[in-house]
Amino acid sequence: MTNRNARLLIAVAALVGLASSGLPAQTTIDGVIYLNGSMGLTKDTTFSPDAARNNFDVDRVYLNIRSKSEGGISSRVTLDVDGRKAQAGQLTFLLKYAFVAWKPEGSELTWKLGLQNTPLIGFTEDIWGYRMQGKVAMDRTGYLSSSDFGLAVEGGWRDQALNVDVGLFNGETYSRAPGDNRKDLAGRVSVRLLETDDMSKIGGLRLTGFAHLGQATGGADRRRLQGMLSYRTEALALGAEYAVTRDSTAASAETDGRVISLFGAYKVPDSKFGFIARVDRWDPDTDRNPATAVLSASEQTRLIGGVSYQMAKNVRLLFDADIASVQNGPASNAFEAANRTLFVHAEIKF
Repeated sequence: MTNRNARLLIAVAALVGLASSGLPAQTTIDGVIYLNGSMGLTKDTTFSPDAARNNFDVDRVYLNIRSKSEGGISSRVTLDVDGRKAQAGQLTFLLKYAFVAWKPEGSELTWKLGLQNTPLIGFTEDIWGYRMQGKVAMDRTGYLSSSDFGLAVEGGWRDQALNVDVGLFNGETYSRAPGDNRKDLAGRVSVRLLETDDMSKIGGLRLTGFAHLGQATGGADRRRLQGMLSYRTEALALGAEYAVTRDSTAASAETDGRVISLFGAYKVPDSKFGFIARVDRWDPDTDRNPATAVLSASEQTRLIGGVSYQMAKNVRLLFDADIASVQNGPASNAFEAANRTLFVHAEIKF
């Protein structure tokens, strides 16, 4: 860990101590820790002798500081310790959220300014319910991020039968510096078609549409369109996502992509056990079909399946397999060694 990150952690510890003893009652602190142990299913030829990877690690640590004030004003700060970066061998300390929100009295709209959740990723994660396993498809493939700097408004009507979230964002996400004067417009509209015992904004049978339109720094196109049909009850979550993307590095060079994700999660009634399954299909360049495996152009499939166990109210374990493959022949050994893995994941909330 760098000296800068160490100083930040010390500052966070001091802030936590202050918050627990001297801040107003309407300020709360909570968080979540994601841990994992992994065992590779393919030997890594860079090891001597060849051997399958196996590690214990920290996926993420989130620390949330939330406050509410008079007049419908609230704020949130989330500190994020990211998992290890192989090239640096260290943990990365980031600011994930830092925004103020205002919901006028009698209004269904909440206005948000600052580093905040983007319209789609967190919404999809809540439906899926297993962020502990890893990122959802559009985040994992790098097309979208869960957080960015911007101004947004969210509203829910008729007990969340209609939920809308629209914002203007920098477009460079929370982990990169702001770019030039260009901004991205992103919006989600979700309609509940059928009620279930989950009456939240993610519950029921829902049809959701999403668009993200903008330009990256320098003028490159950045477009994402997605439709999702989901069904969620207290025990069952099902989802089907279909997204198309377009990116360019110059005015005459465009790359079209496609992402399909099908997922399901089931909690056994009156039991501590649950089951998950997911299939992601990603084509990073729909105009190319190389004869041999090329990660930048070949279709890739990821299969995820597992069993969860609720150890305590705030502790959950997940035993799962995460296996990716590439169309038109095997990918490199490095890809196979990193993407054919058995995991035990742990989620600890506090």
